[in-house]
Amino acid sequence: MVLLGLVSIPARAWNWIYGLGGLGLVLLGLADNTPFISAPPGSEDVFLIFLSARHPHLWIYYAAMATAGEVLGGYLGYRLAARGGQETFERKVGKPRATRIYKQFEKHGFLTVCAGSILPPPFPYSPVVMAAGVMQYPRKDFLSALLTGRAARFFAVAFLGRVWGQQLIRFFSRYYLLFLYLLIAALAATGIGTVLYFVKRRRNQKPHAETGREA
Repeated sequence: MVLLGLVSIPARAWNWIYGLGGLGLVLLGLADNTPFISAPPGSEDVFLIFLSARHPHLWIYYAAMATAGEVLGGYLGYRLAARGGQETFERKVGKPRATRIYKQFEKHGFLTVCAGSILPPPFPYSPVVMAAGVMQYPRKDFLSALLTGRAARFFAVAFLGRVWGQQLIRFFSRYYLLFLYLLIAALAATGIGTVLYFVKRRRNQKPHAETGREA
């Protein structure tokens, strides 16, 4: 995910956000959670690691700014989903998936928000935020769970960046092209596998459909 975040960010945007420091982390946090802006997956973690590695004495500050941005962005997404309604949410994520999320909230609302906010990409967190808004999950509980999870995640990431960030940067700089080629190959293999899966599935469904029409 670090590789994907690095490759997905244009050089100018990278330099601009990196130059903003803590404010850049807040902006990324806003973009990471709102439905109308899409930040590259893992970009918040990438910038947090690099900033904490470059300025180890400010790692707590960077972790706090990343957490603040993510909480603000999550709350904005929560409010927008509450206004958008259930139909918009189900159209976005699909009815079966929305039903599963509803059941999760009914049983473990706080744990669903908190655990989802801790998990790194590729776990999709925006559906959890939207579901909380659609189901009118209590605002205080939502913010408490979101703050707890995001703080646990980003303070841990910032600390790791402070301790091992320089080694990570040197390692990545040395083997950047190798990992980039491996990433491209993995994405290509995943795409081909997905296409083959759906083609095979569609072929298997045709005989059943023809049998149904004959009956």
